[in-house]
Amino acid sequence: MPPAAELDHIDRAILRLIQRDASLSLAEIAKEVRLTPTPCWKRIRRMEQAGVVTGRVALVEPAAVGLDVSVFVAIETGDHSADWIDRFAATVAKMPQVLACWRLGGDVDYLLHVVVSDMAAFDAFYRRLTAEVPSLRKVTSRFAMERVKDTTALPI
Repeated sequence: MPPAAELDHIDRAILRLIQRDASLSLAEIAKEVRLTPTPCWKRIRRMEQAGVVTGRVALVEPAAVGLDVSVFVAIETGDHSADWIDRFAATVAKMPQVLACWRLGGDVDYLLHVVVSDMAAFDAFYRRLTAEVPSLRKVTSRFAMERVKDTTALPI
């Protein structure tokens, strides 16, 4: 992956555009950054190959598909072995309710962002997680009341 210093102002402009709307056509992106389509495409392709652009997705409103409950789950574990970390990561990876999982420094070891349809669905998720992953010392769930800001766009 190229260092941020290797991304010039045109690369950054392209990234801002496609973060905001990945469905823009190549012609629209090129026009916006004042390039012709071929060099614009080459820049995008270079950033994809370098791992700067890792994918393009459609963002879906959770409530529109019945996933009204957003939960942040803080996990503290008593086991920090490589085997436990691998098992935990594999378990979380196969749970589609987990949108994001972060390993943290400090008093909490992991933070999960979980979406479910209702409390019964969260209870089922919680029971599965605690059954499949041993040595969880503490699991604390915080239920979101309102989404104030939620973006995937990095401040480039």
